[in-house]
Amino acid sequence: TLAFLGNNKYEAFVYTTGASVLLVAHDFQPKEPIAATLIRVSNVYGAMATLMEAFDNQTRQATVVSTLACIDSQAQLAENVSVGSFAVIEAGAKIGADSAIGAQVYIGKNVKIGRQVLIYPGARIYHDCVIGDRCIIHANAVIGADGFGFAPQEDGSYKKIPQIGNVVLEQDVEVGACTTIDRAALGSTTIRAGVKLDNLIQVAHNVEIGTHTVIAALVGIAGSAKVGAHSQIGGQTGISGHITLPDGLKSAAQTGIMTAPKAGDPIAGTPAMGFKDYLKSYAVFKKLPDLLKRLETLEKKLNSDS
Repeated sequence: TLAFLGNNKYEAFVYTTGASVLLVAHDFQPKEPIAATLIRVSNVYGAMATLMEAFDNQTRQATVVSTLACIDSQAQLAENVSVGSFAVIEAGAKIGADSAIGAQVYIGKNVKIGRQVLIYPGARIYHDCVIGDRCIIHANAVIGADGFGFAPQEDGSYKKIPQIGNVVLEQDVEVGACTTIDRAALGSTTIRAGVKLDNLIQVAHNVEIGTHTVIAALVGIAGSAKVGAHSQIGGQTGISGHITLPDGLKSAAQTGIMTAPKAGDPIAGTPAMGFKDYLKSYAVFKKLPDLLKRLETLEKKLNSDS
């Protein structure tokens, strides 16, 4: 049995584990005897990811095009493409070599899909969108739905603004289950190379997410916002439209980002502030009920003395 120590707060368990092999960092120094054989690596999580690829039977499947799939005669499938039952591939779509299209996937007209792409069952990719090499799209994700664009009218109604752009996913992007990425009104909603999106994320029209950014579940990004490269966005963060976030931004869960923060310090709270300032503020406002009681007591005392 193989186990690993990737976070030092779990060190106590390495002395009692029944695993025969344990991956640890080069600088790990045990404080007690360990029964397991230690294998020292420079990046524990990275090493585990490499090892686990050998046991992953989802990404490498037999190349089969189901007879129950509906593939337009004008669609183009490269070599070694697999297509699951009841998938629909429209005219003009192009799918690169070694890609796998799951059951009940919908691929619209003129969609371009790169090499070694994995699309899980039930995902929907609307017309004209572009999916780069080695992307992974999980079940029920929607790529290319209309952006939320409506023009207010004098009578109080709203006129739909046609969304005639598309969505572009560059290479090595992963999109979680039930995540939605809206097509641009004009131009492209762009997800740069290496971005990882969790489940249940909303990316609005004309958003751009920089390379190798990771975004946790339930984040909402409003239209035309730009998220910098190598950022880490905590779950349930809300990002206002038409702002540009710096590279390397780190936001705590449930942060409300209404204006662009300065580069450097992590942020938290709503409206967002520096993480250290948020902790100081939280130390105060969690005491507000007690402070209010004390203030009311002092007011009563002053009124009685007067």
